[in-house]
Amino acid sequence: MKDPSHILKELELKATPKRLAILDILSRTPTYLSPDEVWTTMKERFRAIGLPTVYRNLEDMAGGGVISKVIHPDRKLYYFFCGNREHHHHFVCTSCRRVDDLSFCAFEEIEKEVSQNLNATISSHIMQVFGTCSDCSAGKGGYR
Repeated sequence: MKDPSHILKELELKATPKRLAILDILSRTPTYLSPDEVWTTMKERFRAIGLPTVYRNLEDMAGGGVISKVIHPDRKLYYFFCGNREHHHHFVCTSCRRVDDLSFCAFEEIEKEVSQNLNATISSHIMQVFGTCSDCSAGKGGYR
């Protein structure tokens, strides 16, 4: 991972100890985490940290693209660190929580469909594909 202080500075976010800790937690975890899970880990390092502080920092960093959101089929919001700064999408295993990069993007086809059939313009897009990874399908259990 690139120097966390430098990553935050690029986003014009102050490199506070709490933001650095959140980046450290997420970058060391190969799966997505809920804000509550991040908060529980943060409480080991910072005794006086509230869940709203964790949410605010997660959202600040997600807004800048440092971390990514997983809008899970269970309707809960999760976060993960993805060091890949190239345009890509993700496969999310709903069993072990693993997140893998996908290099395929069908945006041009979708953009054409939206333009022609809806007479609309797309401003951005996010694609996450949910399923079960090969390890979980084979009963190996993945990362959990």
